[in-house]
Amino acid sequence: MKGKKIVLGITGSIAAYKAAYLVRALVKKGAEVQVVMTPAGKEFITPVTLSALTGKPVISEFFTANDGTWHSHVDLGLWADAMVIAPATASTIGKMANGIADNMLITTYLSSKAPVFVAPAMDLDMFAHPSTRRNIDLLKSYGNHIIEPAEGELASHLCGKGRMEEPDRIVTVLEDFFSKKKSLTGEKIVITAGPTYEKIDPVRFIGNYSSGKMGFALAEECAERGAEVTLIAGPVSLNSHNSSIRRVDVETAEEMFRETVEAFKNASVGIMCAAVADFTPASTADVKIKRTGEELSIALKPTRDIAAALGEIKKPEQKLIGFALETHNEVFNAQEKMRRKNLDFIVLNSLQDKGAGFRCDTNKITIFGIDGEKREYEMKSKAAVAADIIDFLEAIMH
Repeated sequence: MKGKKIVLGITGSIAAYKAAYLVRALVKKGAEVQVVMTPAGKEFITPVTLSALTGKPVISEFFTANDGTWHSHVDLGLWADAMVIAPATASTIGKMANGIADNMLITTYLSSKAPVFVAPAMDLDMFAHPSTRRNIDLLKSYGNHIIEPAEGELASHLCGKGRMEEPDRIVTVLEDFFSKKKSLTGEKIVITAGPTYEKIDPVRFIGNYSSGKMGFALAEECAERGAEVTLIAGPVSLNSHNSSIRRVDVETAEEMFRETVEAFKNASVGIMCAAVADFTPASTADVKIKRTGEELSIALKPTRDIAAALGEIKKPEQKLIGFALETHNEVFNAQEKMRRKNLDFIVLNSLQDKGAGFRCDTNKITIFGIDGEKREYEMKSKAAVAADIIDFLEAIMH
């Protein structure tokens, strides 16, 4: 943390008193901290206290009261190596998620190029409300890091979920982030994500329910660690955020095959996360097929297997990771797929696990390695799952 520049946002929560401990811990680690408070935040902790701890005037308004000096939220956003909002109230989270820039903190957040860490703080009912959950999910989808107490810690706290995480753990999360940030510098990683659409006619296709969220989370995680990422994405409604991600949009399995094989030639790692169609129509109608009242048969032919093709051309120094989404015989099918396609490890998730798989913001995985290693993980956000997968990858790379 030494020399890191941290913007600490403080909002109007009773947990604001913890911000003083967080500032002290960050400064003790060698970080330079600039506090930005909402007007409501000043009702819970005085700016004088925080200014004394940081050695910097606290910023709350766009202009200083005495001389009218303008505080540039753009400059602040560019200055920071990370932005931490702790405590983050339901109101502030809602404004962040929906771009309501009505105070200095939110405008700084919207201008920031740095990674953002959010520690929610509110009562349980507010935390559990659908609008709050939707806003938190939106923040996750924007690439923000949400810091909440781990599941195993909740029972020991009366407040449970919604309670702001302790300052020491927030510092640990930041330290872990910065220590991992450049661990993949110099690596070129190819990631596939999302579904493929196989056309039947100009308006119909064969597809699947993949949202692409897991693949995009992996791309963001690799880019944050310094890798140069090529993300080959099927038709999804997601955006990539890190400038180190080169996105290639495709639609069909054949298009994804060609782009992935070409990109893998100069890559050090391939991560095959896309839900690629196994079959495609043998022929595509040039015009919309009309209803006739009779049965319609569509002849299908197999698509080219991307992971198997990469496994055949893989060099000794390259790593290849596959995914298996299974409905039955999960372990056998996943391990057989890993062997057959010459993968270095495979990530299994099952449709039997509620909250895992397609269209979910969470996932529950098991990783199988070629040496027989098996590692099971609890249900987590897909961003956290991506970090687990890349941790496993780094372990076999080094």
